Amino acid sequence: MTNRRNGTLYSSVTRDLRKRVWERVVEGFTKRYGTHLLVWFEAHPTMSSSIRYEKQIKKWNRAWKLHLIEEQNLYWKDLWG
Repeated sequence: MTNRRNGTLYSSVTRDLRKRVWERVVEGFTKRYGTHLLVWFEAHPTMSSSIRYEKQIKKWNRAWKLHLIEEQNLYWKDLWG
């Protein structure tokens, strides 16, 4: 999630994407930084594989994360709505 194109990036793991997107209005990082646009997501077969991949992504440099988003969402459209 992000607040705008090339803005603050937020990543997380969830079992329920719909609920997670709704939580963007709840206290915490997403509300504080306004990261309300869902610009990339990826489904995994298990929660453990999701967590493992998220930990890898969090170690990536910013350029790699931007490339990951733009490979599938060049214009940074909100994929939720």
